[in-house]
Amino acid sequence: MTLKSIWILMIMSIILSVNLSFAAPSQMHDTSRRLYDRVMEEFKHRDYEAALAGFQLFIELHGQTTLAANAQYWIGECLYRMGRYKEALNSFYIVVSYHPLSPKLAASTLKIGQTYTKLGDHEKARMMFDRVVDQYPDSSEAELARKAIEMTASKNDPISQLSE
Repeated sequence: MTLKSIWILMIMSIILSVNLSFAAPSQMHDTSRRLYDRVMEEFKHRDYEAALAGFQLFIELHGQTTLAANAQYWIGECLYRMGRYKEALNSFYIVVSYHPLSPKLAASTLKIGQTYTKLGDHEKARMMFDRVVDQYPDSSEAELARKAIEMTASKNDPISQLSE
């Protein structure tokens, strides 16, 4: 299934890229959206290898579109779910560094914190969780960051550890 999905994505992208050279801007948006949606289906089906390849290809072909930051975020998610935390961290940092207006900015910042937690760097994780709460206080990501802060605080509290 994975190899078949990757081949389908590659063939689809080649066809789409040839069509893009003759396409009007609205057609380019439709084409990039179709490819993005197809790759998201792979992710939803938990085929992270195929989704990773698809999102990387999407960025190569459509790196200047409004969906590029989202695709970069999903690359990080694929890597995170495959346990490739250092690579995931890099992907989330690309969103934060190069796409400051992205709708995935809060989610990327939160995932940086979660990834640092997986890597055992609780100090950096806490710093990122605090940033999410400070910069996006009313977001769902801020709520998750608050919960992560509470969990790490209770683990580091010697009094709460006595009651466990």
